[in-house]
Amino acid sequence: MTDAGGPHILEPVHAGDGEADGKPWGHRLFLFLRAMAVISLCKGLYHWAVICGIGAPLPSGFDSYSTPFQVATVFFAVIDLVAAVGLWLAAPWGAVVWLTSVISMAAVELLFPQIYGGNIWVIVADVLLLGAYLWLALMAAREQPA
Repeated sequence: MTDAGGPHILEPVHAGDGEADGKPWGHRLFLFLRAMAVISLCKGLYHWAVICGIGAPLPSGFDSYSTPFQVATVFFAVIDLVAAVGLWLAAPWGAVVWLTSVISMAAVELLFPQIYGGNIWVIVADVLLLGAYLWLALMAAREQPA
Protein backbone atom coordinates (compact mmCIF):
# COMPACT_ATOMS: atom_id res chain seq x y z
CA MET A 1 0.00 0.00 0.00
CA THR A 2 1.14 3.50 -0.72
CA ASP A 3 -0.17 6.90 0.09
CA ALA A 4 -2.26 8.73 -2.51
CA GLY A 5 0.69 10.64 -3.95
CA GLY A 6 3.35 7.92 -3.66
CA PRO A 7 4.53 5.33 -6.16
CA HIS A 8 2.35 2.34 -6.96
CA ILE A 9 3.68 -1.11 -6.15
CA LEU A 10 2.70 -4.02 -8.38
CA GLU A 11 1.96 -7.14 -6.43
CA PRO A 12 3.08 -10.57 -7.73
CA VAL A 13 0.62 -12.91 -9.39
CA HIS A 14 -0.98 -15.35 -6.95
CA ALA A 15 -2.56 -18.76 -7.67
CA GLY A 16 -5.96 -17.77 -6.30
CA ASP A 17 -6.20 -14.54 -8.28
CA GLY A 18 -7.58 -14.22 -11.76
CA GLU A 19 -10.92 -14.46 -13.49
CA ALA A 20 -12.95 -14.64 -10.26
CA ASP A 21 -11.87 -11.22 -9.00
CA GLY A 22 -12.02 -9.43 -12.35
CA LYS A 23 -8.36 -9.72 -13.38
CA PRO A 24 -8.38 -11.90 -16.50
CA TRP A 25 -4.95 -10.72 -17.68
CA GLY A 26 -3.39 -11.61 -14.35
CA HIS A 27 -4.94 -15.05 -14.64
CA ARG A 28 -3.67 -15.44 -18.22
CA LEU A 29 -0.19 -14.41 -17.09
CA PHE A 30 -0.37 -16.97 -14.30
CA LEU A 31 -1.35 -19.72 -16.77
CA PHE A 32 1.43 -18.65 -19.15
CA LEU A 33 3.96 -18.85 -16.33
CA ARG A 34 2.73 -22.33 -15.44
CA ALA A 35 3.05 -23.46 -19.06
CA MET A 36 6.58 -22.03 -19.22
CA ALA A 37 7.37 -23.86 -15.98
CA VAL A 38 6.43 -27.18 -17.59
CA ILE A 39 8.48 -26.38 -20.70
CA SER A 40 11.47 -25.30 -18.58
CA LEU A 41 11.20 -28.51 -16.58
CA CYS A 42 11.27 -30.57 -19.77
CA LYS A 43 14.21 -28.59 -21.14
CA GLY A 44 16.16 -28.97 -17.90
CA LEU A 45 15.51 -32.70 -17.77
CA TYR A 46 16.57 -33.01 -21.42
CA HIS A 47 19.89 -31.31 -20.67
CA TRP A 48 20.43 -33.59 -17.66
CA ALA A 49 19.67 -36.58 -19.87
CA VAL A 50 22.36 -35.42 -22.30
CA ILE A 51 24.80 -35.07 -19.40
CA CYS A 52 23.94 -38.61 -18.26
CA GLY A 53 24.28 -39.95 -21.81
CA ILE A 54 20.59 -40.62 -22.41
CA GLY A 55 19.47 -39.41 -25.84
CA ALA A 56 22.71 -37.53 -26.37
CA PRO A 57 23.47 -36.27 -29.89
CA LEU A 58 26.64 -38.38 -29.93
CA PRO A 59 26.86 -41.82 -28.28
CA SER A 60 30.51 -41.32 -27.26
CA GLY A 61 29.71 -39.81 -23.84
CA PHE A 62 29.41 -36.34 -22.40
CA ASP A 63 33.13 -36.01 -21.65
CA SER A 64 33.97 -36.36 -25.36
CA TYR A 65 32.01 -33.20 -26.30
CA SER A 66 33.70 -29.84 -26.71
CA THR A 67 34.14 -27.75 -23.59
CA PRO A 68 31.74 -24.99 -24.78
CA PHE A 69 29.03 -27.63 -25.37
CA GLN A 70 29.61 -29.11 -21.90
CA VAL A 71 29.51 -25.70 -20.20
CA ALA A 72 26.35 -24.60 -22.02
CA THR A 73 24.60 -27.91 -21.36
CA VAL A 74 25.37 -27.86 -17.63
CA PHE A 75 24.33 -24.20 -17.42
CA PHE A 76 20.96 -24.88 -19.05
CA ALA A 77 20.47 -28.10 -17.07
CA VAL A 78 20.63 -26.08 -13.86
CA ILE A 79 19.02 -22.77 -14.85
CA ASP A 80 16.02 -24.35 -16.60
CA LEU A 81 15.11 -26.42 -13.54
CA VAL A 82 15.53 -23.44 -11.22
CA ALA A 83 13.35 -21.36 -13.56
CA ALA A 84 10.73 -24.12 -13.63
CA VAL A 85 10.42 -24.10 -9.85
CA GLY A 86 10.26 -20.30 -9.68
CA LEU A 87 7.69 -20.07 -12.46
CA TRP A 88 5.51 -22.79 -10.96
CA LEU A 89 5.48 -20.95 -7.64
CA ALA A 90 4.76 -17.67 -9.49
CA ALA A 91 7.65 -16.13 -7.58
CA PRO A 92 9.07 -12.89 -8.97
CA TRP A 93 12.56 -14.42 -9.11
CA GLY A 94 11.20 -17.28 -11.25
CA ALA A 95 10.37 -14.94 -14.10
CA VAL A 96 13.81 -13.33 -13.82
CA VAL A 97 15.57 -16.69 -13.98
CA TRP A 98 13.34 -17.79 -16.88
CA LEU A 99 14.08 -14.57 -18.78
CA THR A 100 17.80 -15.16 -18.18
CA SER A 101 17.45 -18.69 -19.53
CA VAL A 102 15.47 -17.68 -22.62
CA ILE A 103 17.78 -14.81 -23.51
CA SER A 104 20.85 -16.97 -22.88
CA MET A 105 19.57 -19.75 -25.13
CA ALA A 106 18.79 -17.30 -27.93
CA ALA A 107 22.24 -15.74 -27.53
CA VAL A 108 23.99 -19.12 -27.62
CA GLU A 109 22.07 -20.16 -30.72
CA LEU A 110 22.65 -16.82 -32.47
CA LEU A 111 26.18 -15.87 -31.41
CA PHE A 112 27.75 -19.30 -30.91
CA PRO A 113 26.19 -21.60 -33.53
CA GLN A 114 29.06 -24.10 -33.16
CA ILE A 115 27.73 -25.11 -29.71
CA TYR A 116 24.16 -26.24 -30.49
CA GLY A 117 23.97 -25.71 -34.24
CA GLY A 118 22.47 -22.22 -34.50
CA ASN A 119 18.86 -23.33 -34.95
CA ILE A 120 16.91 -20.28 -36.13
CA TRP A 121 13.62 -21.80 -34.91
CA VAL A 122 14.88 -21.85 -31.33
CA ILE A 123 15.70 -18.16 -31.63
CA VAL A 124 12.30 -17.37 -33.15
CA ALA A 125 10.48 -19.37 -30.45
CA ASP A 126 12.45 -17.66 -27.68
CA VAL A 127 11.73 -14.20 -29.08
CA LEU A 128 8.02 -15.02 -29.42
CA LEU A 129 7.82 -16.38 -25.87
CA LEU A 130 9.65 -13.35 -24.55
CA GLY A 131 7.26 -11.06 -26.41
CA ALA A 132 4.23 -12.97 -25.15
CA TYR A 133 5.48 -12.71 -21.57
CA LEU A 134 6.15 -8.98 -21.83
CA TRP A 135 2.73 -8.35 -23.40
CA LEU A 136 0.91 -10.42 -20.75
CA ALA A 137 2.86 -8.74 -17.95
CA LEU A 138 2.01 -5.31 -19.33
CA MET A 139 -1.69 -6.16 -19.66
CA ALA A 140 -1.75 -7.63 -16.13
CA ALA A 141 -0.04 -4.51 -14.75
CA ARG A 142 -2.73 -2.33 -16.32
CA GLU A 143 -5.35 -4.23 -14.32
CA GLN A 144 -3.77 -3.17 -11.04
CA PRO A 145 -5.78 -0.51 -9.19
CA ALA A 146 -4.47 2.99 -9.76
